[in-house]
Amino acid sequence: MDPNEFEFVGFWPRVVAAIVDSILLLMVLTPLILILFGASYFGESRAAPGSMVFLFEWLLPALAVLAFWVARQATPGKMLIGAKIVDAVTGAKPIPGQLVLRYVGYYVAMLPLFIGILWVAFDRRKQGWHDKIGRTLVVRDRKANPPAPAG
Repeated sequence: MDPNEFEFVGFWPRVVAAIVDSILLLMVLTPLILILFGASYFGESRAAPGSMVFLFEWLLPALAVLAFWVARQATPGKMLIGAKIVDAVTGAKPIPGQLVLRYVGYYVAMLPLFIGILWVAFDRRKQGWHDKIGRTLVVRDRKANPPAPAG
């Protein structure tokens, strides 16, 4: 992987991408939930059985994210900022198993007060713990984002 070809994507651009992805997921899932269960789904006494809660709040979002990662190497939020996920060693497209490990790694990264997510801000290759677990990097093409001229 040629370091002159790519730049590592840091913490704040990745936060923006995550916010975009969260909004898009809500825009898709909320109408579905309202159609199937009504507004009471969001109340204290949920109208949906536990298996439906698991489906809409855990499984469908995970499948959507993994589908984008496998097909495009990025979610819509990452695409918006010109970022993609690559294998940390070769710079090539990660294999699906790496991406599943990376997704599971998010939970590991969040457990200790989100330290594993914040790690992106301090790591030299901008890897969070989820990236390290999945052996991935988040990069963007340097040619598409040339550095600003000095002066």
